[in-house]
Formats: sequence, C-alpha cells, structure tokens
Amino acid sequence: MLRSMFSAISGLRAHQTKMDTVANNIANVNTVGYKTSNTVFETTLTQVLRSGKSPDGLEGGANPAQVGLGVKLAAITTDFGQGKTQNTGRALDFMIQGDGFFVTESKGQQLFTRAGSFTFDGAGKLITADGAVLQGWMADPTTGAVSTSGPLQPLAVSYGSVKSPNQTATATIAGSLALPPTAAGATENPSVTTATMFDAQGAEHQVTYTFTRDATNSQVFTVGIAVDGTPLPAAAYTPAQVTFANNGTVAGVSGSTDKSLSFTAPWVGGGAVTSDLAALAHVNGGSPLNVADQDGYTAGSLQSFALNEDGTIMGVYSNGERQAIGKLALATFNNPSGLVNMGNTSFAIGDNSGVALIGAAGEGSLGTLASGALEMSNVDLSEEFTGLIIAQRGFQANSRVISASDELLQDLVNLKR
Repeated sequence: MLRSMFSAISGLRAHQTKMDTVANNIANVNTVGYKTSNTVFETTLTQVLRSGKSPDGLEGGANPAQVGLGVKLAAITTDFGQGKTQNTGRALDFMIQGDGFFVTESKGQQLFTRAGSFTFDGAGKLITADGAVLQGWMADPTTGAVSTSGPLQPLAVSYGSVKSPNQTATATIAGSLALPPTAAGATENPSVTTATMFDAQGAEHQVTYTFTRDATNSQVFTVGIAVDGTPLPAAAYTPAQVTFANNGTVAGVSGSTDKSLSFTAPWVGGGAVTSDLAALAHVNGGSPLNVADQDGYTAGSLQSFALNEDGTIMGVYSNGERQAIGKLALATFNNPSGLVNMGNTSFAIGDNSGVALIGAAGEGSLGTLASGALEMSNVDLSEEFTGLIIAQRGFQANSRVISASDELLQDLVNLKR
C-alpha cells in the first residue's frame, strides 16, 4: 500500500521541478540570448514480484511481474536553437547568426554568452551589463592587421585615438583624353587634372598632371607634373610619353609596356610617388580626366566604428580613413548542452561540454555577426503554456493518488472495528 504513496510523492517532486523549469522559461521570455530549458523524466527502480522464466520442453515461458517505484528527473536539457532577431540600431548590440558564443572574462574566469548587448567601461573596454570583458584580438595600430593565432585580449575602442598621417606613395589617373579635333585649323588645349596629396606630416599638396598631345602623333601624349603650382625639375622625373593603342587603351609609357610613371616628391619625407595610368582612355565621350585614387591622408581621430560580419571592428576616422581596431572571438563546443549555467545569461566550460573551440566569425559553424541587432529568447510561449498545463495536471494526478492511497489505508485501519 505504501508503494503507491511513495511513487506519487516522487511524481509530485518531478512535476514540481517541471513546473519550476517552465516558470523560469516564461520569466525569461524577453531575456536577450536566453535558451529554453526542458525537463526529462525517467523511471526509478522496479520491484520484481515474480521472476520470469524461459520456455522449456514441457511448458511455455513466463514474463516477470514488476511494480515501478516512481519517477525521477533524468535531465534538464537546454535548447540552443536560434532566437528571433530584434533590430535595435545600436552600434554596441551584436547578434550571432550560427552556433557560436561570445567569449568574455570576469574575475579571471572565461565565460561564454549569446547575449550581445555591450557597453564601454572607463578604460574603453567592451563589457557586458554585469562587467564581463569581451574578448578577441586587437589590431596592429599602425597597419590594422589582425592576427587570430595569438592569445585572446580584452577588446577596447578608444574614441579620440589618433591615426598617424600617411605619405602619398601611389595614385591612379583615370578618365578620357579626347580624340584630336577634326575641324581644320582647330586648336587643342592640354588636358589637366589636379589632386590633393599628402607628405609625411600630413600636410596637403596640390599635384597637377598635364597631358599634351604630340604634334606629329595623335596617339601620344607627353605628361608634365607640377606640385603646388611649381613644375617639377627634370631631376625629379623623366617627362613621360603615354602611347595609346587604336582601341583607345594605354599601350605603354615611354616606350615600355609598363603603364605607370613615378616622380620624386619635393615635400617633407620625399620619396617616390607612382602614378598608375592603366585606367586612362583615348576616346570621345568618356569621363573627364581625374585622379581616381591616392593612398595618402592627414592625421585623424577615431569618431565611430562599425562591425563586419566576420567580427572585425572597423574604426572610422575624421580624415575619412577606415582601419581595423580588433576582431571579436567566437567559441563553439562539441556538446553545448554540457555547459554550466553561471547566471547572467553566461555559461562556463563543464565536464561534458568539451573544450572551447575558438575562432573568428564565418569559420566553421561559428556563424556570422550582425551589428545593431540582438538575439532574443527562443522561448515558445505556446509550448510553455502547454507544458504548464501538463505539469499542473501531473502534479494534481499524483496528489490524487496520495489521497486515494490514504483512503485505502484508512479502510485497512477500520477493519479492526
């Protein structure tokens, strides 16, 4: 008689745990990066009332007679499925689209989270709401190169940090040099374009290119260069002749198949400036002659940043330049369900999770990153309310078993009367 009561008590405990789990899921329906938990039950020990036997030549076999002794909690599993996207437009909100986790560090412990809402601390470090520092790899401040093979570091963005000037070393000349005039006696002015270039201190200089058609060959132009209004002397460069093919493309420069020319800059830092002429054309109706690009710039300060899909944090400077500041690290696990929930929507490595496989976004199953968005909870309220009803009915049914068992015991006691 007591077996039924103890079985029902185990049922009460198990369904109370299920109720607790469902309640926690519903409570976190709007928690960023929260992952749903589910309870799994299994039977406890079984009492054998009669053993089974195998068939023999005289009679058939018999199955055992067994009475279960209740239920117990087998596991509380975590569903790491992708949550819905909530667009926030906030630069410090990051969302993972894939299986990865953000890597953070708090009080010397490495933690992992799917909640991508970050902010700055007083030192410019990216931190979570509870102060854990976001981890990744910082870029070389000069070149912007990021090495993901080194150890993880705290990611920091320092507004107002200065990017040193860069002296112009290359330029690209593009556009069209018109065909010769066809009217008799018509005169032609040289084609001229001017661009701003920079010396080693970031000072601006106006560089002017002048293309003059050869008097005897309309397919050939002589290039003259002036800096800040002063023509360069012969020692600074060899005046180049650009020859065009019949189809209007550059055939070569000064008798060579090379399609560039260089001059020695007369500004601070000096050095050669190589001008690429391959994009020039000799046609009517094309785009005007222009300096399409040059690689110099003045000094600038960091004004904002943006996040690329591969986790690279690109700094945007006041001089118009963009350079990598760092790159976020992501982690994945062979068994994410083995992670230990540490609270604050963070997890730590568990005995059965496997080691953290750390890499950059876009590698393997780590997923990609989106800025200005957050991953919401993956709680499905319709499933949770259904689970709520099941837990309630299970608890209620087990309590009825206890009541019925009590009545049977009462009847047993009353047999004496």
